[in-house]
Amino acid sequence: MNLSDFVVIPATELHVIYAEQICEEMAESAKARGTGIARRKPEYVSQKMREGKAVIALTKEGAQWAGFCYIETFNHGEYVANSGLIVNPDYRNVGLAKAIKKRIFNLSREKYPKSKIFGLTTGFAVMKINSDLGYEPVPYSELTQDEEFWKGCQSCVNYDVLQSKGRKNCLCTAMLWDPVEKEKEIRLKIEEKARARERLKQITKKSSLLKRIGIKLRRSTKMLFTMIPY
Repeated sequence: MNLSDFVVIPATELHVIYAEQICEEMAESAKARGTGIARRKPEYVSQKMREGKAVIALTKEGAQWAGFCYIETFNHGEYVANSGLIVNPDYRNVGLAKAIKKRIFNLSREKYPKSKIFGLTTGFAVMKINSDLGYEPVPYSELTQDEEFWKGCQSCVNYDVLQSKGRKNCLCTAMLWDPVEKEKEIRLKIEEKARARERLKQITKKSSLLKRIGIKLRRSTKMLFTMIPY
């Protein structure tokens, strides 16, 4: 199978039937990796689907779920997390994780355009996907300090590590996408392009001027020679 055999769409009430399977696979996946993710109950995942704060990947026949991810908000929407990324083991290695992450990222930007989007992960593949989306590695101090977010780590097998380090770091890498910083980057790129165009314009202008001077010099030289008697 390949990516074209699936659809990645915002989840709705219709997809609640997959909530229990998704939660079980999240737990099994974390156990297999020997690392932890916050365990969620089917009721919580179902709520995210009903609120339009989740993305689900389905086989094109619609008979099976292939992947999932949901949105959480903290500090009254100042921070957004794309959490619980999971791909059904039957459909891995076709690019679904990247497609799901991109779709949930875009959904987050649509719903919360001014929010900082962040994530914690131990997986290199997820780090690479986040980096491609524009996330930057940051210290934990740059993340939300909302207690509700950190409570979600309590079911993680590494929670004792997090606590022993005063929530300053853990085995997970923190990554952040800041709309303010991204806007600055875009402005700088626009300004750089404008300066480059101006430099090119000046170079072209000088080149044109030199060309005209050259033509005049050649004409003057030609006229001078025609005026000299032999």
